[in-house]
Amino acid sequence: MKPLAYRMRPQNLDEVVGQQHLTGPGKIIRRMVEAKLLSSMILYGPPGIGKTSIASAIAGSTKYAFRKLNAATDSKKQLEQVAAEGKMSGTVILLLDEIHRLDKVKQDFLLPLLESGQIILIGATTENPYISISPAIRSRCQIFELKPLAETDVAKAIDRALSNQTEGLGKYKVKLTADAKQLLIQKGNGDLRSTLNGLELAVRSTKQELIMAKKDPEKGFTINQDEMANSIQMRSQNFDAHGDGHYDLVSAFQKSIRGSDTDAALHYLARLIESGDLISICRRLSVIAYEDIGLANPAAAQHAITAIQAAQSLGFPEARIPLASAVIELSLSPKSNSAISAIDSALNDVRSTDYGSIPDDLKDAHYSGAKKLGHGTGYVYPHSYSGDWVAQQYLPDKLTGKQYFAPKGNSKIEKALKKQYEILRQMQDEGLRKKSHN
Repeated sequence: MKPLAYRMRPQNLDEVVGQQHLTGPGKIIRRMVEAKLLSSMILYGPPGIGKTSIASAIAGSTKYAFRKLNAATDSKKQLEQVAAEGKMSGTVILLLDEIHRLDKVKQDFLLPLLESGQIILIGATTENPYISISPAIRSRCQIFELKPLAETDVAKAIDRALSNQTEGLGKYKVKLTADAKQLLIQKGNGDLRSTLNGLELAVRSTKQELIMAKKDPEKGFTINQDEMANSIQMRSQNFDAHGDGHYDLVSAFQKSIRGSDTDAALHYLARLIESGDLISICRRLSVIAYEDIGLANPAAAQHAITAIQAAQSLGFPEARIPLASAVIELSLSPKSNSAISAIDSALNDVRSTDYGSIPDDLKDAHYSGAKKLGHGTGYVYPHSYSGDWVAQQYLPDKLTGKQYFAPKGNSKIEKALKKQYEILRQMQDEGLRKKSHN
């Protein structure tokens, strides 16, 4: 028997759960179907929220032949078979799963068929198509983002599956207690495929238990929260280290620490931990420590690096402990981005301006002939002077007086650095002015 989620796929747009911004009355996909002006499209969003359902509903509403292939695992020959079917019938709807993994050979084969309308492509992907899909395919498709399903949408799908007599579970005459239904919805975490298949396991396994207990399940039965908990498993994190969801998650993680929201930062850390991606956590924490805390609290940055080293040595599950310590300290620490702002400002000049040559005094003088070129001859050795400092020009002539570092003074440490920086700048400017006058 095919899984419940497969059997309950919508046959028309009215049966689609959620995604009303695309399939609701007057919305774009419904308009396309009703006007019989279908065009190729790419649907993207997390697993189990309706990409295949929408493709199935479009095919059912238009009565076109509907075929499903996977861009990564199905061959060009299978694409040719779909194309031949489209040529015979006029049009075929092709749901191409994992379209972001479409190679150039298959892409080149598909492009003219999309142009002619022989194939109406519905590409499905969990990744951001603007990043992961080639411009040639994107230019021939409309791109639609699917939204996460609301709990009310999932509840509606559960009720429909429980009442459907032909493809659903209606023949079992089963009811869920309110807390069992809520548990099923929460454990599914928005993945309707996972939710419906979990529901079927709960119903059929409970029926089997009743039979073994010599009870009659044909009269109907109720599944409570404990029985539901024993029949479903917490859905694993929907995570792809190279996918759009990955970048969204680490972005939310960093922004929460930057914004000093400790609880949000711990939430996103927990999601990253649950996905098992220790490498991304450690890399992102290292970035945060120096990009967002930086000179406001160098000790916290160093503590974070120590915690990262401990986490890498321990591995999961113990790694969560030093990681949590680092996240809490970084979230509560004073913040400063003066270091990254300074280097980015310097990089901007290097990349976009004529910055001139290194002053001759600073050039290497450790080779034969350097003195003849005037390299290093005027260099003054700071350690020969009081305070190990002497005024001299270090920047190229074209950048003299340029200031990249703009300390904010958001902490005692950065205030001290700011004061020292300003003193040295003033001494340098005055010393160079005196030299120019002599």
